[in-house]
Amino acid sequence: MIDAAALDILLHDRRIGTLARLDGDRSIFTFDDAYLADEDRPVLSLAYRDPYGGIVNTPRAYQTRIEPFFSNLLPEGMLRDYLARRAGVKAVREYPLLTQLGGDLPGAVQAIPVDALDGLSDDVEDGSIAGQARHALRFSLAGVQLKFSALKNKGKNAGLTITVSGTGGDWIVKLPSARHPDVPENEFAAMSLASKLGIDVPDIDLVPLDTIEGLPDGITRYGASAYAIRRFDRSEEGAIHVEDFAQVFGVYADDKYENASYRQILSVLAIEADEASAVEFVRRLTYSVLIGNGDMHLKNWSLIYPDRRRPILAPAYDLVSTVAYIPGEDSALKFHRSREWESFTYRELETIADKARLPSHLVISTAKETVEQFDALWDQEKAHLPFSGEVAAAIDRHRKRLAV
Repeated sequence: MIDAAALDILLHDRRIGTLARLDGDRSIFTFDDAYLADEDRPVLSLAYRDPYGGIVNTPRAYQTRIEPFFSNLLPEGMLRDYLARRAGVKAVREYPLLTQLGGDLPGAVQAIPVDALDGLSDDVEDGSIAGQARHALRFSLAGVQLKFSALKNKGKNAGLTITVSGTGGDWIVKLPSARHPDVPENEFAAMSLASKLGIDVPDIDLVPLDTIEGLPDGITRYGASAYAIRRFDRSEEGAIHVEDFAQVFGVYADDKYENASYRQILSVLAIEADEASAVEFVRRLTYSVLIGNGDMHLKNWSLIYPDRRRPILAPAYDLVSTVAYIPGEDSALKFHRSREWESFTYRELETIADKARLPSHLVISTAKETVEQFDALWDQEKAHLPFSGEVAAAIDRHRKRLAV
């Protein structure tokens, strides 16, 4: 296990601050003066931006957990427990966990033990901190479903190779669960249909489990297939910075279903992003309502920073119909006043648009167009997409109860 008194926080391979360990299992993050003084600095998070476009620099210590932006870089649930066991740390102690996983985090952030950067050479000894930093388990992706970073193998009918040490891959592989083995097929189908509706979707695949190399020991294989999606925070030029809306709003993953609404997400996009992002959000939200996706919480919406300064809405991910698994479940967040599916009406969208200071005709016309396209495509495609019969029937029942 790596033991580090402090972590250099890098953004696009540039040091921007330090996360230091304090007595009593506490930690504190501070920005570097050079980063604060740079008017052209890349954006770490909107959570650190003040109302005037400056940067919020008010360091404070956190107990056991690290502050929300960095906490949200860590995995959740089963994946956190699994990786914590592999790394030899307790899952609830976030600073040690970040120390183990900080070399391959979502986006363009890295957390590297101080003094380890200069020591990462080919002849470094494995017993040193630098050697441990190079060889430690290095991959962190948020979420509860068990998923791993992978490399796409070349060649016809090639599968995927899981990377459990060194730098992670360009794809995320999500394994079927014991409770709902058909989730990979459900997500692949939902994402495929979203793409046909014009929603921005990364490359995806449905991969036979027997073509995946390197699944760690102790991982039970349920179902026949895994769902794979290309990471949109990776490119040939390097990592692209992203942040989810739990990070934007400064809340912990435990509160991803609380403390914000879809109206508030749209308001952020209207202020910080572009009109195309707002339109894409409305289209994606409408589609999620139509398929009964009750899990579009704060961590399932993200911003991406192509130019390192101004965000746009990141491509879609985690689109899945949940109504077959949890009958009676409402939306993950409030639309504005309510989470009830029936409250998603054109009148409510008009209110949401007004609150976000967007033209109501733009929001409503986008939603109506999405509904019309969905209704036409669903009847054509549902028999050809790998939705199970149970899921397809649940979507049909759900569609009939909606007000749009």
